[in-house]
Amino acid sequence: MGCDACVENKGCMCDHSTQDLKSVVNEADVEDHTEANSSFAHSVINMIGMLIGLGISAPYALENGGWASAFLLVGIGVICAYTSLLLGKCLEKSPRSRSYADIGQHAFGSRGRVLATTFIDLEIFMTLVSFTISLHDNLITVFAGTQLRLPLWTKLSTSQLLTMIGVLIALPSLWLTDLSSISFLSFGGILMSIIIFTSVACIAIFQVVKANHRIPVLHLHKIPAISGLYIFCYAGHIVFPNLYKSMKDPSKFTKVSIVSFASVIALYTSLAFTGAKLFGPEVSSQITLSMPRHLIITKIALWATVITPMTKYALMFAPFSVQIEHSLPSSFSSRTKTIIRGAVGSFLLLIINTNYSTFRSIF
Repeated sequence: MGCDACVENKGCMCDHSTQDLKSVVNEADVEDHTEANSSFAHSVINMIGMLIGLGISAPYALENGGWASAFLLVGIGVICAYTSLLLGKCLEKSPRSRSYADIGQHAFGSRGRVLATTFIDLEIFMTLVSFTISLHDNLITVFAGTQLRLPLWTKLSTSQLLTMIGVLIALPSLWLTDLSSISFLSFGGILMSIIIFTSVACIAIFQVVKANHRIPVLHLHKIPAISGLYIFCYAGHIVFPNLYKSMKDPSKFTKVSIVSFASVIALYTSLAFTGAKLFGPEVSSQITLSMPRHLIITKIALWATVITPMTKYALMFAPFSVQIEHSLPSSFSSRTKTIIRGAVGSFLLLIINTNYSTFRSIF
């Protein structure tokens, strides 16, 4: 039996001495302790910050699926919350597991690690692409009619240049090393999402849009199509192992999950019904694109939607950055690892930015 299993089972069944075993255990404990610096509040902010802001398509999905599809929205949220609790239990039972790849290897061996790593990396990449597409769509709406004179050699359109500027502004966030530091970005994302919801609510309360559309009961044939939109509302599990390992008291992870998912489910359900009632069949795939463009509150909401994905790049990239750091030689200093990780993240984001139109046609 390998020494990793020996350490995990609190006893050595291999040829290592007791002193060696204590050294391995202590090194692991020190590593966990140095990274576990997030409080309960930090963890809640990071989890809500990861989940919230992904559901601005909920009104579009509800209008197309019917009001009965709201049960699907809530049901998927409950299932995702439960799987979050199961994930916490897996990490609790296997203290040396730090990621889905570790859990995959623990359950299915090396093939499980390869499979888990492949799916995780694909999800990270596709989510970063979706953030960039959302950033582009809202930037061209904010700057509608704006034409920038660019040198011919750049071969960039105005919308591409604006998106690149937004991505460049977000790049420094990829150099942050711990989740307690990233929590202020998550709080900013939460604040932006609250601004979006408040803007939609104000349009409804003050009857800026005098409409009270009837939401159909159920469009059964559209359920498969809108299910993906509902699932994407809760696309944050990729970061949960990092959140768990960053907590000072991991035993509170269950409470973090319950508080976070309850808040997000309530917000998404309210936003879905409000947006669908306001705009009816004319509701856009992103609720902010349906709001009257001449209103100041719409401009505020659009800017909030622009900023939201910029606050999520760092947290979404965190699992991949951990993989990078662990793959580097232990002889590298922490500063060197940070530089390499930040450089890889910056390069990846720039590649996505320069090719997002291609990815958009695929996705």
